[in-house]
Amino acid sequence: MARVKFVAGNWKMNTNKAQAVELAKGVVDGAKSITGVEIGVAAPFVYLDAVGQVVNGTNVLLGAQDAYFENNGAFTGEISVAMLKDLGVKFCLTGHSERRHVIGETPELVGKKAAAIYGNGLILVHCVGEKLEERDANKTLDVVKAQIDELDNKLIDDPARLVIAYEPVWAIGTGRTATDEQAQEVHAFIREYLGKKWNTQFAEQVRIQYGGSMKPENARGLMSQKDVDGGLIGGAALKADSFLKIVEAGK
Repeated sequence: MARVKFVAGNWKMNTNKAQAVELAKGVVDGAKSITGVEIGVAAPFVYLDAVGQVVNGTNVLLGAQDAYFENNGAFTGEISVAMLKDLGVKFCLTGHSERRHVIGETPELVGKKAAAIYGNGLILVHCVGEKLEERDANKTLDVVKAQIDELDNKLIDDPARLVIAYEPVWAIGTGRTATDEQAQEVHAFIREYLGKKWNTQFAEQVRIQYGGSMKPENARGLMSQKDVDGGLIGGAALKADSFLKIVEAGK
């Protein structure tokens, strides 16, 4: 069974409300005629409601960039998965390098968030990837393996709701991109390791996105690789036309 590619825009801490709505409308309008690729946008928390009203009923999925692991309670400033679902959110990121290395989230916290997101019925987009010094020290596969191990293989049993996003930290927002071959090498390792942690049949159905300066110019080459099943797009997702060109490249 062929995996349907999944291209998602991660808007990070960008846009105001009017810009978020306009961007969502542009993506929805351009995506109407696109088939064979799953499309998503992960808007900032404060604009999820407004963006959700734009994408509701379309072929564009609403996503969130983070979530807390408790269902409710005295957790000032945090957002629960139940709150996200209430707004129509369908997928949520965990372990993005900026959460790990800028915000300082620990592997334990990332794992708890992943369990809450998956356990409450959303599609989990779990981000993994190495820093430049780790790649230079030939530790890429060790880092990626440890980050996959944050996931509970007893809880996660539906490969359709697990997406792994490989994002080499040295390529995020830097303009540097892993070559097609570098991306494929790590994606193949991820699928092989998923096969060991779950089973081969499960691993063959999990989609593995590439993230890290994917843009219209390099998207087709990256997504033509055997184990690259879409993209998690940062900067290029902030303009509807460039984002849609990347989506088109996944067809």
